[in-house]
Amino acid sequence: MLLQISSGQGPAECSVGVEKLCRALLKEYEGSRIVSVNADYSGNGYKSAVMEFDENVSLLEGTVLWVWKSTIRPGHQRKNWYMDVHVIREAETVGELEADDCEITTMHCGGKGGQHVNKVETGVRILHRPTGIVVACTEERSQVQNKQKALRRLKSILAAKQENNNADAANSAWQKHNEIERGNPVRKYEGEKFKRVG
Repeated sequence: MLLQISSGQGPAECSVGVEKLCRALLKEYEGSRIVSVNADYSGNGYKSAVMEFDENVSLLEGTVLWVWKSTIRPGHQRKNWYMDVHVIREAETVGELEADDCEITTMHCGGKGGQHVNKVETGVRILHRPTGIVVACTEERSQVQNKQKALRRLKSILAAKQENNNADAANSAWQKHNEIERGNPVRKYEGEKFKRVG
């Protein structure tokens, strides 16, 4: 299952929260991984990230609240920062992607395995040049399988990005973020150490 975690229209503090949430979920869910990151322009955290899970984590969909006194802007009064989490419907098939748009490289896979681990480049990394989106897959034992899985991930992320672009074109992104802030968060974290409290 793919989840997109986003700071929406929020400031840099929300991007810091996105990165902290990703790290927390990596520890919480075995078999989870970050497959794509869009770094914040300010250099603080992730504007958005896509994570993949080996289990159903649809209960995470919604708003996550982080209560934290900003160290980025120490004098700032606001302490509540919000992140949006939503499920990306994974592409069933690879479909057509322009070959010139994708830069595909191979890499060694780490972790447990047989005598050929780290000797054969079975991992695949794909850079989508027009958007800068990077996805990687190292879970499968075959380079072909890893390539197919990485392409499916990329297609899913591109489809979700298009949906977001359509929403922006309809001028609903900011309204959506405001709605998020008024809603009941599915999770709540506090402090610099990002401790879960609800």
